[in-house]
Amino acid sequence: MPPVRPRIMAKTSPEIVNGPNHKPDTIPRMVLSGQERYSDHPVCRAKSGKAYYDITWTDYTKGLHAHARGLLVIGVNPGDRVAIMAPNGPDWSWADIAIQACGGISVPVYHTESLANTLYILNNSSSRILFAWSPLAANEILQHLDELPQLETIILMRGELQHPQVVLKNDFLAGANPALDSEVTSRVHRGKADDLASVVYTSGTTGPPKGAMLTHRNFLSNVESCAQLFQLGTQDTCLSFLPLSHVFERMAGYYLMLHQGVTIAYAENIDSIPVNLLEVQPTVLISVPRLYEKMFARIMDKVVSGPWIKRKIFFTSLALCKIRVQRELAREPVPSLLNMLTDFVRNKVFSRLRTPLGGRLRFFVSGGAPLVRNVAEFFLAVGIPIYEGYGLTETSPVIAVNTPAAQRLGTVGQVLSETQVKIADDGEILVAGPGVFQGYWNSPEQSREALLDGWFHTGDIGELDAQGFLTITDRKKDLIVTAGGENVAPQLLEKQLKSDKFISNALVYGDRRPFLTALLIPNFDNLSRYAHMKKIDFLTHCDLVNHPLILDLMRRRVEKLQHGQPGFMQIKRFTLLSRDFLAEGGELTQTLKIKRKVVAKKFHQIVESMYMAHDHGIHDHGFCIMDETDTDH
Repeated sequence: MPPVRPRIMAKTSPEIVNGPNHKPDTIPRMVLSGQERYSDHPVCRAKSGKAYYDITWTDYTKGLHAHARGLLVIGVNPGDRVAIMAPNGPDWSWADIAIQACGGISVPVYHTESLANTLYILNNSSSRILFAWSPLAANEILQHLDELPQLETIILMRGELQHPQVVLKNDFLAGANPALDSEVTSRVHRGKADDLASVVYTSGTTGPPKGAMLTHRNFLSNVESCAQLFQLGTQDTCLSFLPLSHVFERMAGYYLMLHQGVTIAYAENIDSIPVNLLEVQPTVLISVPRLYEKMFARIMDKVVSGPWIKRKIFFTSLALCKIRVQRELAREPVPSLLNMLTDFVRNKVFSRLRTPLGGRLRFFVSGGAPLVRNVAEFFLAVGIPIYEGYGLTETSPVIAVNTPAAQRLGTVGQVLSETQVKIADDGEILVAGPGVFQGYWNSPEQSREALLDGWFHTGDIGELDAQGFLTITDRKKDLIVTAGGENVAPQLLEKQLKSDKFISNALVYGDRRPFLTALLIPNFDNLSRYAHMKKIDFLTHCDLVNHPLILDLMRRRVEKLQHGQPGFMQIKRFTLLSRDFLAEGGELTQTLKIKRKVVAKKFHQIVESMYMAHDHGIHDHGFCIMDETDTDH
């Protein structure tokens, strides 16, 4: 295990900040003040070949100036939109801060985004310049230049491509005279807190992406509020793997970490995370719930398939730790014997859970979607808490978050100190405060609808208790109104379904219908073991989801989960699918949230067949997806 890095004391720099005793009020000024404070400390780590290398704050600042000079040579003016289409890494960060240092507005685009969405974002934002990661992506865009009249230059960050409008990265950096640094400095000083820093496009779960206009003040107000809630410093390392194009990673895993002097280690890709965890040994991990749910499922799989005595020790230890956690959350005294026992089992029984995570992990942060309660309870019990929060692109993003000082499972935490939240008569969460965006780019009508009387209408339904803890119950537009006029929150039911060890994912239907139905994706690891134990013959997932004994098992599990619920909230029919929803098929966003409208359209015939089956007395069934792009066959 590497030695813990000493905390570095901050130096003041009146030239870079806004005067004595003032905090930097733009993102470039914040970053440049970091160079003064942290100098030779590593700002980030990236992998080259088989090993990670460090980039110090001094070298990072040099790279930032080089990128900014290159943008000045190209002719970037204050207010120009410059797009970034690349994976996480130092190059993404350099491009982003350099754009803002020149007074420009960065427009992030997922590097895995579809061509249609990429063209839409570039065109809608009128981006003049694009940082593109690969020759393949750049070449695709070049084939559609007639649709992008504003796009003048593509800066190719990797590889070679010959085209009049393409500039290779080395040429981009080499062509800028260091004398331009004075102009970069001048532009940084002229920047204002209320200047636009970025136009961040929403993931488009319900329609075309909308560009949320976020200022430097929006982002930094969120950074400063979160910095007060979590103890983060130069001794910490954060593994970055959620896309920087998403505002959650942008603020929490990037700007916040820069602000606090935390070293950012970039994962190679989503598949390399297990290896990268061991290599960089992070202390902080930020992710969406699906990662934690999969971790939990793998741990449980390993435990239940182990020897009886190890299972007994594990679950007895877990039960003890859960008792302690329940007392701590309720602010009740914990008996000294219980404290001693749980400290012992965390060190002896659960310490091995930390090894695959690098051995130094202090806590997780979860956002972007609801976290299943039993997953949160498990990790808290074993001593690796998950702090769940809530926010949107339009709020920069955090509105509320659980913290080490104030945590309540089942909620998304307390509202940030400078943020105001109220619940409308229909249950919608309304937000005001310095983190709320300025409106949607080129969409004045949608902006007016979202921002009414100084309050942002989130579209989420929730409850706020007397202690300021916020609970999200559903999306307003996702609420199901049954044929009987009953309101049903599908996300609550889906969370409940996913708490079962045999169910990996779920989507509930029933709007204007006489009863609820669901598409269920099994946890195929657990289901396969069950099938082997029961001597059920199968070769593929298709065989499993269609086997009568498996369907009977799933029906019994669903009925048990729904026991005691009102009839209108019970799922009467379900279909087991042979694979999970896919981002590649357009069914999930880049952060793994289900695109309900897309899935509803793709699986329309399956849903209709469940209602027809009920009318004809046919039982639940499975569906084998042979063609991942077409389910209506």
